[in-house]
Amino acid sequence: MQETKHATPDPSEAMVESISPNVDSGGRLKIFLGYAPGVGKSYAMLDESVRRKGRGQDIVVGWVETRNRPDNVELLQDLETIPTKHFEVGGKTVEELDLEAIQKRAPGMVLIDDLPHTNALGSKNARRWQDVVELLESKISVMTTLDIRNLESLNDKVAELTGVHVDETVPDQLLQRADEVELVDLTPRALMHRLERGAIYPPEELKERQLEWFTEGTLSALRELALREMAGTVDEEVEEYRKRERIERPWAAHDRIMICLSPTRPGLRLVRRGWRIAQRMHAEMVAVYVEDHSLGDKERLVLHDDFNLADRLGIPTETLRGNVAAALIEYARKNSVTHIVLGHSERTRMQEMVHGSIISALARELKTIDILVVASDSEA
Repeated sequence: MQETKHATPDPSEAMVESISPNVDSGGRLKIFLGYAPGVGKSYAMLDESVRRKGRGQDIVVGWVETRNRPDNVELLQDLETIPTKHFEVGGKTVEELDLEAIQKRAPGMVLIDDLPHTNALGSKNARRWQDVVELLESKISVMTTLDIRNLESLNDKVAELTGVHVDETVPDQLLQRADEVELVDLTPRALMHRLERGAIYPPEELKERQLEWFTEGTLSALRELALREMAGTVDEEVEEYRKRERIERPWAAHDRIMICLSPTRPGLRLVRRGWRIAQRMHAEMVAVYVEDHSLGDKERLVLHDDFNLADRLGIPTETLRGNVAAALIEYARKNSVTHIVLGHSERTRMQEMVHGSIISALARELKTIDILVVASDSEA
């Protein structure tokens, strides 16, 4: 489902990952996502456009900011460009993409760089992303670029990490609407080298830009945000595919551990064991309790202590209702659980004959999930 390919002029420096969600109505939207200027988003978009044109696709340029980077300028020469629109702002002439001209030309796809851009006063829409939405509604497909720092939901987080407040943001819904997202990635050290060579900004802008964003710590933090956003998108698409294809077996991109708690005895040992396993595996974890009867005071106290420990260790908790085995099986399937941690059964032989063994039911129904049965808690 993911494709890795080189997207910048120096193949040793960059990596691009791609995912393809469901096709939405109207035009198709492809976003080249990066964590900072200079990672190669515009180059990746232009490079793909030239290849698409070579395959006979009707593709034009609505707006691309080359910053006079030679590789981008060279690729742009091979593409049809829609003339820009001019506005007089503060005694200066400002260029913007011509939305009406693009709609009149009605290409199969248009390239529009810098999605968060604020349009000049007098433009039909205040922001460029609004122009893109209008083109998509006109059934014109769009390829565009976006930095993770401009995502609306991350605005406060970016300010905390960088000390810089970003005014130009793009709604998260637009990223979710995208039919395809490519992560254009470059190590912070490689990006710093490109900056020092003058391959990103002209020398007169370098000092100011470097002070704002281009420190290795800031770039590393922004890169982590972009990678996490992409990982979350991949997980969502995997889950959608599983539901669409009716795949019940776990199909997680990474491990998920379910710790099964019982109110009849302390589960502190279970919680600690599950947490240690998750740390070694770099896995997600959740502590689950199934409520199948009214709790007494002693049982409530047991669960209170177990949930408190889970909270201190940063483990999310879930309370389910119904038959214990059936509820655990359903939750494990829906949430792509890969490992289950639980204690020995406390049911008597007679109870197991009447109600069945929970462990046996889990093992029978969840054949692709590893089950770890932990010894009784010594603190019971």
